[in-house]
Amino acid sequence: MTLAVEFEHVSRHFGQVRAVDDVSIGIEEGCFFAMLGPSGSGKTTCLRLISGFERPTAGHVRIFGQNSEAIPPNRRPVNTVFQDYALFPHLTVRENVAYGPKMAGVDRRTRDAAAEEMLSLVKLSGYGDRKPGQLSGGQRQRVALARALVNRPRVLLLDEPLGALDLKLREAMQEELKTLQQTLGITFIFVTHDQGEALSMADRVAVFNDGRIVQEGTPQEIYDRPRTRFVADFVGSANVLSPEISARAGGPASWASLRAEAITLTDPATARLSGTVRSVRYLGAVNRVTVAIPEGELTANVPTGQPLPSAGATVGLFWDGDALHRMDGDA
Repeated sequence: MTLAVEFEHVSRHFGQVRAVDDVSIGIEEGCFFAMLGPSGSGKTTCLRLISGFERPTAGHVRIFGQNSEAIPPNRRPVNTVFQDYALFPHLTVRENVAYGPKMAGVDRRTRDAAAEEMLSLVKLSGYGDRKPGQLSGGQRQRVALARALVNRPRVLLLDEPLGALDLKLREAMQEELKTLQQTLGITFIFVTHDQGEALSMADRVAVFNDGRIVQEGTPQEIYDRPRTRFVADFVGSANVLSPEISARAGGPASWASLRAEAITLTDPATARLSGTVRSVRYLGAVNRVTVAIPEGELTANVPTGQPLPSAGATVGLFWDGDALHRMDGDA
């Protein structure tokens, strides 16, 4: 196993603020790795530590086994795609993509050929003579990708690159990014606060909170087996059951998570718990039913087309025993 990037007890402090706090992680070469978390959780600072725009206060960042502290940003085998794309408005698309090779002293014919190759890779053949202002948001994002890839980095850093796109285009670009990464076989490190992006694209996901990694694993592990209340709530908004509720429902006397799609509405007499319907919300493919119980409330996702209870009705809540996942502590 070759590690493209490794953090060894890395911290980055800004005065009293611990933006990154004792992070250790290894990212394998060729992996699509997502750093997921809310704003201010430390994920973008980790990206800047890899690129060289920040230096660790403590610990070491290694890139393909080399301590990166002595490597200037322009000599690291990495490149970055930013959320705002940072394209030069006065240059053509081809000139934007060829800018890196130009700064490296590559002759014009060679760098223009490399730019056209990259534009073809991101499905923008024939757009080289246009200016960025003549492109859509999705096309500008592709130009930024081509510009980042033209220098053949071994690691591509993506800092919320889809945040400015509308929902339909963002979903389409998620598929294209994943396909592009598989085609190139290079390491992608993707920063996002959108759990849907992370789960749909990444091979592995690290969930950040308060400058620390609170859980790392495959998307399935993160979603189905959250370790803490924070992960359960942030990734997919699971129902979080206290030890008392879990035990009353036949589960372990500990904090547990329960996904809304795992709950079936049934007769109270045969249910694990029962309560009163507080609200029913239509979400397209499903209806989200919120049920009040004495200790709080639970939500269940009912597929569209199935019978729905009315607000105020008494309903039972049932789920298979293995749907209830025991978590570590109450953090």
